[in-house]
Amino acid sequence: MTAHPLLESINSPADLRALERRQLKPLADELRAFLVESVSKTGGHLSSNLGTVELTIALHYVFNTPEDRIVWDVGHQTYGHKILTGRREGMDSLRQYHGISGFPRRCESEYDTFGTAHSSTSISAALGMAIAAQLKGENRHAIAVIGDGAMSAGMAFEALNNAGVSDANLLVVLNDNEMSISPPVGALTKILARLLSGRTYAAARRAGEKVLGASLTRKVEEHVKGLVTPSTLFEEFGFNYLGPIDGHDLDALIPTLQNLRNLKGPQFLHVVTRKGHGYKLAEADPTLYHGVGKFDQTAGIQSAKGSGKLTFTQVFSDWLCDTAAQDERLVAITPAMREGSGLVRFEQEFPQRYFDVGIAEQHALTFAAGLACDGIKPVVAIYSTFLQRAYDQLIHDVALQNLPVLLAIDRGGLVGADGATHHGAFDLSYLLCVPNLVVMTPSDENECRQMLHTAYQLDCPTAVRYPRGGGSGVVPAATLQALPLGKGEMRRTGNGRVAFLAFGTLLHAALAAAETLDASVANMRFAKPIDAGLVRELAASHTLLVTLEENATISGVGSEVARVLEEAASYVPMLRLGLPDRFIDHGDQNQLLHEIGLDVETLVARVKAHPAYTAHS
Repeated sequence: MTAHPLLESINSPADLRALERRQLKPLADELRAFLVESVSKTGGHLSSNLGTVELTIALHYVFNTPEDRIVWDVGHQTYGHKILTGRREGMDSLRQYHGISGFPRRCESEYDTFGTAHSSTSISAALGMAIAAQLKGENRHAIAVIGDGAMSAGMAFEALNNAGVSDANLLVVLNDNEMSISPPVGALTKILARLLSGRTYAAARRAGEKVLGASLTRKVEEHVKGLVTPSTLFEEFGFNYLGPIDGHDLDALIPTLQNLRNLKGPQFLHVVTRKGHGYKLAEADPTLYHGVGKFDQTAGIQSAKGSGKLTFTQVFSDWLCDTAAQDERLVAITPAMREGSGLVRFEQEFPQRYFDVGIAEQHALTFAAGLACDGIKPVVAIYSTFLQRAYDQLIHDVALQNLPVLLAIDRGGLVGADGATHHGAFDLSYLLCVPNLVVMTPSDENECRQMLHTAYQLDCPTAVRYPRGGGSGVVPAATLQALPLGKGEMRRTGNGRVAFLAFGTLLHAALAAAETLDASVANMRFAKPIDAGLVRELAASHTLLVTLEENATISGVGSEVARVLEEAASYVPMLRLGLPDRFIDHGDQNQLLHEIGLDVETLVARVKAHPAYTAHS
């Protein structure tokens, strides 16, 4: 890696604050170069981190971190923060097994004051810290750094509403880069783009200074700035609004932050940045360079079309477009995850039926419910971990009214490098108890396609839950055929000792383990309604039942199998295997499956160690 003399002298923000102001621009250049070099070797989030280099330096230079608290919304943009807070040498393990996290984690560093990864939490958390300082009589600052995309979520406005009536020393920094992951959407974004981009107001202010002089301009500014900036919006919330300023200009950032540091009460600073700034390839396509794998920093990301397995997300995308072409009632909804959820093609082919509602999962489900009330067929494409944020809406607005909303739940199970905040570990547990809801767990790509078709035909709430990435390489059939509701299938019949009941793609591990154990294997297909008849049949003919799910074992599908057996007064021994009762760290998916005992070799060992198995050896 290229030498970075200034950066290599920084092992903590105290070292940064010891630098002279003139050294900060060269430091920013070195930090940006280091980020490109580092992320090209490990993969990770790039565009967002390149866009916040100067802001990160300025915040740590002006404020006395970690005594002063900085909360980074989402956390995609914190690599520079990690590098400046003593983790530079750990960046070669970023997002890798037993390496440092791609998001802030309180257990990783005292400078990570609040763990993030889900959007729009920063203002709430920082306000809590500011109030805590008041209650404890401590003189410290709390800063929330939030992007314009995250600002579109309701929780951010709930926090602003609360903060504006307090006298807490809270600074909200709006990092306006006119992007979230996908291009920005919504009325607020249009306001920001038109009035908050910084071009109109800044240009007007510079022109005014030339004509009137700085002193008179400031006086006039107090009367007219509400006409050319949205200061009124945030000032009505009770904040003192400053900006917009260039977020890549250290000579603007540092004195502004120094002035804000001395003010009391809620402060709001708007900075304008550009995702991918300083790396032309990322500037040209910030979405492509949002989350990257390893790449050549000179050549950039090369197209991988035609290589690798078909992903479940692609299977969903193809099914969605095929079905939309046949049924004009179908609409697709995403909470700001167009690319990740596989909706790019749908938006291109059916723009009038595509709805990106922004980072607003709760609204997404109730919006879908309203559409369903009037005969539209909504399909909500959403990650498992983000669906958690809309649980009340799922229960109250969709399921209680028995509305035909289809949830295409991506990233069910372990997701790999994004870690605990993004693993789809709980969806089966929290979905199974919801009345009226049908829940399906495809074992391969073709079954995923057929289950989506099945769900779409049902006149009730449905969920098809599938994992990240590719499966077994099964090519989906072009024809669509509805599966019988609540019915599993036998995939292997063994010697009558052990039966695997597999939910989802762990079926393939079960089949491999069954070869060694001569076990029976059922592809259960439906988590709800569960195939109770098949469960009872297997219990009557085997001495040990083993349930497999890539979901928390507590209250998961294994518990549902146990309930069926209890109601049938069948007390065959069970081994319930799934995700353990702890948050699972980041790493390669296969490494993680081995760690928690869901790889083939460990499955065999765990079955052989069970008392019901050894008793018949």
